[in-house]
Amino acid sequence: MRPDRRSVLVGLGWAGAAAALPVLVFIGYCAVTVPVSGGRNADEPGPAIVFTAADGQVFAARGAAKGEKVEIDRLPADLVHAVIAIEDRRFYSHHGIDLRGILRAASHDLYGDGGIEGASTITQQLVRMSYLSLERSLRRKVQEVILALWLETRLTKNEIFARYLNTAYFGAGAYGIDAAAQRYFRKKAGSLNLAESAMLAGLIRSPTQLAPTRNLEAARRRADTVLKAMVAAGYIDEARAAAARTHPAGLAVPPETEPGQNYFVDTAESELKRLVGSPPMDLGADTTLDPRLQDAAERVIGKWLGQEGARRHVGQAALVALAPDGAVLALVGGRDYAQSQFNRAVQAQRQVGSLFKIFVYLAAFNAGYTPGSVVVDQPVTIGDWQPKNYETGYRGPVTLRTAFAQSINTVAVQLTQAVGVERVIDIARSLGIHTELPAVPSLALGSAEVSLLDMTAAMDAIAVDSKAIEPYTIRRIRTGTRALLYTRPDTVAERPDWNRNALVQLLEGVVTNGTGQAARLDRRADGKTGTTQDYRDAWFIGFTSDIVVGVWVGNDDDRPMDGVVGGDLPAKIWHDYVEGAERILSTPIAAASHLAEPQPAPLAAPAQPPTVLRGVPKVADTATLVFPGGIAHLQGVAGEKGELAHELEHYIRGREVVCQATEPGTAQYRCDLGDIDLGEAVVLNGAGRVAANASGRLLGAEQKAQAASRGIWRE
Repeated sequence: MRPDRRSVLVGLGWAGAAAALPVLVFIGYCAVTVPVSGGRNADEPGPAIVFTAADGQVFAARGAAKGEKVEIDRLPADLVHAVIAIEDRRFYSHHGIDLRGILRAASHDLYGDGGIEGASTITQQLVRMSYLSLERSLRRKVQEVILALWLETRLTKNEIFARYLNTAYFGAGAYGIDAAAQRYFRKKAGSLNLAESAMLAGLIRSPTQLAPTRNLEAARRRADTVLKAMVAAGYIDEARAAAARTHPAGLAVPPETEPGQNYFVDTAESELKRLVGSPPMDLGADTTLDPRLQDAAERVIGKWLGQEGARRHVGQAALVALAPDGAVLALVGGRDYAQSQFNRAVQAQRQVGSLFKIFVYLAAFNAGYTPGSVVVDQPVTIGDWQPKNYETGYRGPVTLRTAFAQSINTVAVQLTQAVGVERVIDIARSLGIHTELPAVPSLALGSAEVSLLDMTAAMDAIAVDSKAIEPYTIRRIRTGTRALLYTRPDTVAERPDWNRNALVQLLEGVVTNGTGQAARLDRRADGKTGTTQDYRDAWFIGFTSDIVVGVWVGNDDDRPMDGVVGGDLPAKIWHDYVEGAERILSTPIAAASHLAEPQPAPLAAPAQPPTVLRGVPKVADTATLVFPGGIAHLQGVAGEKGELAHELEHYIRGREVVCQATEPGTAQYRCDLGDIDLGEAVVLNGAGRVAANASGRLLGAEQKAQAASRGIWRE
């Protein structure tokens, strides 16, 4: 070789080395800075909480479900083949990087139909999920290749594949294949069929957009793509693919939480964390939510705000429905959760107006006043403050019955001055009002700020003649393995030393001939209105023997409404809701039927009325007995409240009552006190009337009570 040619080759060699040196240095830099201990800095998502309604159906999930770690030999072959077919068909033949796949993807991107085809292997995807940040750069791509090659030397193919499926995100808060199987199908990953396997395999590339709880049809279309890939790869034949298309995967849980239910879920999640903290495990919570009552509440709120909201300058409304023992059956915290997650039923503290008079009058009755006591409606001056009535003018001497029914402000102020504001505050505190209550004269007219939930619970305590009722949303809490962490303890009602009967009479008068007549039903209902200054807040809270419901309407910015008072829009909402709720409560709650097959076993048995109730009950009315474990309605009896209910409770005198359901799954019972049929005893003594489903014995007992002029039949 001539010297000049040799020098040219040497020069080219040095030039090539000089050009390659930066590349080698960059690769070396990438290798040195590889985060082999795990470079993902994203916050670890909290554990999943799955919420079950009173009908035993899952209705919401929060947090990130992890499930169990699975090995590949515990997974169905169809699942393994589905993932390989759609994600990395040459997984078992390459060494972490698939050069053939890269060329195929590049060709498709250049000459295909315009779509972008990826070329990342399962190993590379695992590297991204486990080690690297979300940074999009050349350095990160080089590190991905280095780590993929390294991982293939450290782990077997099956170990890589198992780690991949245990790490991948499948949408709806499910991390890992077992969590996804349970989240969508309520089954273990090892029990997935072909259609379900195809759907889950299809979620890996776009889990958020394709999550079947959000877009079931899109998830099924993607599953069809996976089935075609499995046929092309030879894993299944066209007949099996067609069968899977004919019977596509269906959700065994509801889709994403209904927007209105989220107010309840927020409240339940806070209560769960208060009860058990935040243990590092997936949890299941059995709640008190009755989906039928929740749906009804949302419909009624939406209807009335739609009809009158804009015209009456009403922007928001909230509703709480409680069972007699404080269980939250339904909760609406605002008109649109998507627009505002602020819970006006729980978080908002608003002035309650005349609704606070329930505490004033209860304190007065405890001090010796009666519904017939007379107080003069007249101008009152306390320092610089002169309370005014809603209606101008003064009525002169009025009974407390009339003053309460017509919500006369001057009388409430005089009563507070007479018994002492501290005594009124003590009564409110004893009924569960925990917010600041200033000891000022205007407290009598509701100048204090209280939440709707607390005011409704206070009315619940009055309804069942008990000290403070604690509202609750959680009955049981379980771990992901179904171990019981918490169950709500049975509570024994503590009867206050108060003159509650007089107040209940007045509450009934508000509905029958007072400010709350818009709430009147075709059965007895008791309640109280509340309106604040300049119509900034309007309330109605009332109860029947089955349910206690509170309603608030107003505006978040405290803007005045157009003349809306408690006896107007809130009472109308209350009436429509309770009228529907009474029909719902008369029908046993049943498991939902709209979910796709197969139906999973719920976290807990459906909350059907128990077959037997026993213990010393509280008496809601003479046909309704409240036990720690449930409510018994005496078969064939229409109950009465007030003094007759107290006489029945006195008659029971702490003795055990045993109630047997007359029909399984209903709230109708035959209840015995020793050898005495309580239903028959109630009717025979004129403490209640017969209902439409009364037996011949009860009809005969009512005739005897009428003939003897007992109880309600007294002339």
